[in-house]
Amino acid sequence: MSEELRRRIDQGAGNEPADLVLKGGRLFDLITGVIIESDIAICGDTIVGTCGTYSGTREIDVSGKTVVPGFIDTHLHIESSLVTPYEFDRCVLPRGVTTAICDPHEIANVTGAAGIRYFLDCAENTLMDVRVQLSSCVPATSFETSGAVLEIDDLLPFKEHPKVIGLAEFMNYPGVLAKDPACLAKIAAFSTDPIDGHAPQVRGYDLNGYLAAGIRTDHEATTADEALEKLKKGMHILVREGSVSKDLEALMPIITERNSPFIALCTDDRNPLDIGEWGHLDHMIRTAIAAGADPLAIYRAASISGARIFGLRDRGLVAPGWRADVVVLDELESCSVNTVICGGVLVAETAFAGRKIVPPVGRDSVKAPVVHADQLMSPAYNGDIPVIGIIPGKIITDHLRMDLPVKAGLPQVDLDQDVIKTAVIERHGKTGNIGVGFVKGFGIKHGAIASTVGHDSHNICVVGATEEDMAVAANRLRDIEGGFVVVDGGEVLAEISLPVAGLMSLEPYEAVHERLLKLREAAESLGTVLEEPFLQVAFLPLPVIPHLKITDHGMFDVDLFELVRSAD
Repeated sequence: MSEELRRRIDQGAGNEPADLVLKGGRLFDLITGVIIESDIAICGDTIVGTCGTYSGTREIDVSGKTVVPGFIDTHLHIESSLVTPYEFDRCVLPRGVTTAICDPHEIANVTGAAGIRYFLDCAENTLMDVRVQLSSCVPATSFETSGAVLEIDDLLPFKEHPKVIGLAEFMNYPGVLAKDPACLAKIAAFSTDPIDGHAPQVRGYDLNGYLAAGIRTDHEATTADEALEKLKKGMHILVREGSVSKDLEALMPIITERNSPFIALCTDDRNPLDIGEWGHLDHMIRTAIAAGADPLAIYRAASISGARIFGLRDRGLVAPGWRADVVVLDELESCSVNTVICGGVLVAETAFAGRKIVPPVGRDSVKAPVVHADQLMSPAYNGDIPVIGIIPGKIITDHLRMDLPVKAGLPQVDLDQDVIKTAVIERHGKTGNIGVGFVKGFGIKHGAIASTVGHDSHNICVVGATEEDMAVAANRLRDIEGGFVVVDGGEVLAEISLPVAGLMSLEPYEAVHERLLKLREAAESLGTVLEEPFLQVAFLPLPVIPHLKITDHGMFDVDLFELVRSAD
């Protein structure tokens, strides 16, 4: 018998003092739904005692407070927090998220396997338990230019890494249904592991075919009806509330005690502004309860359900023998986090000091050519012009056909109809492609916004009222190694540098938060009406989300899965 196992048994049995005891609190039991007056005894990284009174070498008084399991974010891209995994750890762990299941396909689309290796190295050194799903679709489609291509032979060397937990969101659902050999090779190789889904508005027989491949989860359901169909067909629903994709309100009807074993929570893409001002999974929990959700259902979805869905059998309950991921709340309904214990470690600022910091990859990744205004002219079309229609709070867009003014045979911006230009500029030094189109719904009256965060291939994406400001903004991104820029009248109003693959800052999250506040103020000065204009820009090039998008190849019809033809 190992010494550690002996210690756990003796401390749990009350034969010797526990390493740590939370004294006098109330345990919210996620099995029965009752609240129990109980001490919580911890030995090393394991809970060893509940439903009793314990003494400990170290004791913390939690009288009047409620104890729940640590929260599990079941699908996210840490890169979307705009900080490195270490700063994400500092930012989010104190809010109760003790496990994060991430897909590093943002950095993988820029740097390839080196980006996955960087995330795995970071995951071995964070306090939070960061698990990595291997990016399944790099790039998401063949209709865009990415910085890397990952095939099955690139993923297999990582498969047995202790931090790897299966295959990440299979975005190329048309490829699955078409039985594309490269898609099927990846699915077959991970057939005994969790395979995360990505099936926006996929219904009926197409959904059956997709699920028959062995895919079990989806975070893209945006209506309760869609989510219920997927639940009925055995799919686990990951309810998402990100910075752009806000699906919690629409999916409230499915968050019930009966459904709770089959639903979990995720953020997908959430930036430091929203984390700082509203929170992370803690925000989802209190928002759901305020809207009428049963606390038992939402706290199960935040912990034990996600653990079971992804095969993390050691966590998700506050019970003897389970991993000591514990959140102490001042109040259950408001999910006001007081204290966090992660793997038996009391989370405090000093706890982060001892982490080994792995050097980042992806520096000097912006290799776009200098852009001139005359390169940002839209092609001509036969008939009405295809226009991307923004839906606030969604990454799904409308496919609009609009009558726009024409000059020298080419369609133009129409501010009276809230239609401005958008362009995607290849930035990986491969093709120099520039795709140009139109978008409605930003509210911008002058100036431009540009970003090297452009899901998922992360080329430069820019929107603007004039080609001149769009060119200035795009070119400025070359100078600062990527990031976000707001330009008006040829002048840079605000910017943030994201030198790690053009996606993440090297600054503390507090500094990133302050820069984003200035960027938001600058964007509002252009007239934007969107709550989160920067991530809305970043999702314009994502050609696996309905209905109309834009890539460096041009405007893309997601429903037909083909480029929109311009005039001959």
